[in-house]
Amino acid sequence: MKVADYKELRVYKLAFDSAMEVFELSRSWPSEERYSLTDQIRRSSRSVCTNMAEAWRKRRYEAAFISKLSDSDGEAAETEVHLDFALRCGYLAADVHDKLRDQYDHICRQLRKMTDDSASWCRTGGELREIPAEYVVGASEHGELDELGSAQNTLSRSDAPDAPRS
Repeated sequence: MKVADYKELRVYKLAFDSAMEVFELSRSWPSEERYSLTDQIRRSSRSVCTNMAEAWRKRRYEAAFISKLSDSDGEAAETEVHLDFALRCGYLAADVHDKLRDQYDHICRQLRKMTDDSASWCRTGGELREIPAEYVVGASEHGELDELGSAQNTLSRSDAPDAPRS
């Protein structure tokens, strides 16, 4: 199955749903935790998703793709630690904690599989491909682009150190 958008990934859907569950659960936590545990777990759980979105957009560069997936995995691991603190502080029931930990463990494993198989996700094998002009400008603007490109080439050639000056 070909995936057209990161939102179609099962791992993204699980991470998003898990982050929303963390948000709902953390709404009832004590106000003194507002700027520490509550804020931190919300940020890390959401960051799992945002890093996946960034990784998806960076698939053209395999190293960048891997880096963002690694960041996402790190945020998922951080969320697991915050869940452990929430359990120990009595903010989460053991069964809810276990369910969320299992979900984040699954997310981490899926991110690791994507990282290990990054070449198939990136499709280019690390090679850059030129984007066709029709994706950059409208078809009616091609003539204007050619004229602009010619003017820029003339300018850059005349500014070159070896070029004869008039």
